[in-house]
Amino acid sequence: MSSNRFNSHSDLEIGLGLRAPHLDHILARKPDVSWFEIISENYMVDGGRPLHMLDRILAQYRVVQHGVGLYVGSAQGIDRDHLRRLRSLARRTKTPWITDHLCWGSVDGSFSHDLLPLPYTWEAVEIAAANIRLVQDFLEVPFAVENVSSYAEFRESEMTEWEFLGEVVERADAGILLDVNNIYVSSINHGFDPLVYLGSLPHERVAQIHIAGHARYERFIIDTHDHPVIDPVWRLYARAIELAGPTPTLLEWDARIPPFEEVHAEALKANRYVEYAAREVARAS
Repeated sequence: MSSNRFNSHSDLEIGLGLRAPHLDHILARKPDVSWFEIISENYMVDGGRPLHMLDRILAQYRVVQHGVGLYVGSAQGIDRDHLRRLRSLARRTKTPWITDHLCWGSVDGSFSHDLLPLPYTWEAVEIAAANIRLVQDFLEVPFAVENVSSYAEFRESEMTEWEFLGEVVERADAGILLDVNNIYVSSINHGFDPLVYLGSLPHERVAQIHIAGHARYERFIIDTHDHPVIDPVWRLYARAIELAGPTPTLLEWDARIPPFEEVHAEALKANRYVEYAAREVARAS
């Protein structure tokens, strides 16, 4: 299995989200972690403890930026001040790529601070693709968009979610941050086959993968990032690796965060599924 053209950093292997409860442990123990992912907006500041701690991490580890505030699906366009601060941070971190979500989240200057799903229409395809092209040109760093989990659908949609994602990245010439837990969550909530979703994507555009846990409620499952990864999500991950090849993979754990060693051990389970995917590809060839 070889890297696709959007994935030139398969050597980064398995990473972890950099979270405040673990900072002291990481700096004191220097655990063997390939890379850390940061939430860009947490560090888009002029100074203070966040940047001081980030600089200490950067002295020892590779860091990749992941955002929650670009809203590339917004019909109102991209906030240029946000882009400028994001580019400044990218120059500080030397991130090999930047990611954010394929979503919207603001209206008339009011921000929901949530990752709202888009209607899967041709108009939304054109808007998102144009915004992503602007982002890539401005940042001058490879950019990938993440599929979000969703709990409602639009009657106006003209295609499936996977068709929409594929059309956007093809027209924008962008990468995909493939969140396999989000695929699973949405498949249960909306009743589609997650393997069809995976199989229908442009796999040569998968630049990074997210895995995470979720919470199950009576009617929905929610992408809470506060549990270990369940077996069906791991199986989806193995299939994603079969299709896209070795890909930098990040475990998200953002609530009820356990000790670092527990999170790290959960992330390293991914290696089993990478090995399984390699055997499956070899058997099929």
